[in-house]
Amino acid sequence: MKHQVEIKYIDNLRTEATHIQSNNKIITDAPIDNMGKGEAFSPTDLFVSSLASCMMTIMGIAAKTHEINIGEVNAEVLKVMGANPRRVSEIHIRFIFNVKLANKEKEILERAAKHCPVGKSINKDIKEVILFSYENK
Repeated sequence: MKHQVEIKYIDNLRTEATHIQSNNKIITDAPIDNMGKGEAFSPTDLFVSSLASCMMTIMGIAAKTHEINIGEVNAEVLKVMGANPRRVSEIHIRFIFNVKLANKEKEILERAAKHCPVGKSINKDIKEVILFSYENK
């Protein structure tokens, strides 16, 4: 099997992931509430960030396809951890658009976001709260 990512355990609850094709690296650290220092993304931070990033990417593809100018889109992401077992129990994402969009364009983007592969891979027991904010600056 040809792999895309190589991950090594450094020490003190830290890992380093290397993207083989680009050689980009991501360091993870356990969160403070789970014996870590909280000095980098935790694996669960990456998990919830992955959903937001995937949704933004799919919206970008839809925007290109439909010639919609989405400008710069920002996302605010919050994870809620559950206990017994310890796991992500909720993901809250707010997408913030800073350009004026027609209702049809908003509909296209929101529909596209809901079809991202990461979202389709998440356990249905995890509550997802996804909001789209159009500030029209």
